[in-house]
Amino acid sequence: MTKVFFLLLLVLQLALSTMMAAASDADPEQDFCVAELNSATLVNDLVCKSPAAVTANDFVFHGLATPGNTANGAGSAVTPAFAAQFPGLNTLGISMARLDFAQGGLVPPHTHPRASEILFVLEGSLLVGFVSTDNKLFAVTVNAGDVFVFPRGLLHFQLNVGEGNAAAIAALNSQNPGVQAQAAALFGSGINDVVLEKAFGLSENAVEHIKTKFAA
Repeated sequence: MTKVFFLLLLVLQLALSTMMAAASDADPEQDFCVAELNSATLVNDLVCKSPAAVTANDFVFHGLATPGNTANGAGSAVTPAFAAQFPGLNTLGISMARLDFAQGGLVPPHTHPRASEILFVLEGSLLVGFVSTDNKLFAVTVNAGDVFVFPRGLLHFQLNVGEGNAAAIAALNSQNPGVQAQAAALFGSGINDVVLEKAFGLSENAVEHIKTKFAA
């Protein structure tokens, strides 16, 4: 019995190890792999630039120093520092983003299918939250200096509830976390109207009206 128990324990440990390994970006196999953004070759990560062509500037990104333009319908701007914008991140399994909010600005409900996210509030007050897979909402107001974490793949949002502008920095455990805005995915992707009518209990006219807001 003891031998069987330890065998089962070993199998379980191997299974957990495999799941953990599959749960994030693959480990790098060299010191660095600065992305060659002009390459037409398609691989899971971006193609590496020749090490001889790599310089210190490949590991610097200045894009988060400047606030994003929040003059839009959502009143928010997200400035990504993913591998596509910051080639030095390629294969390192990390990325960042800057979030800027006008008063009342919103980063609409969205998911990151390949990463968890930790948010540091630079200024202002944000109502932040995520919804678990059993449809339970976890939401709280965070202020400058606070940190909040969004588990991988779960629907989440950020809303400026302060008296002025707000800003935050997000860090994610993937070089390319992916972003899927739920409303745009549902009403701007071409899903059949009948599917949406039945899923949300909406009339045909209501679906068509909502779709106009997400037309390309």
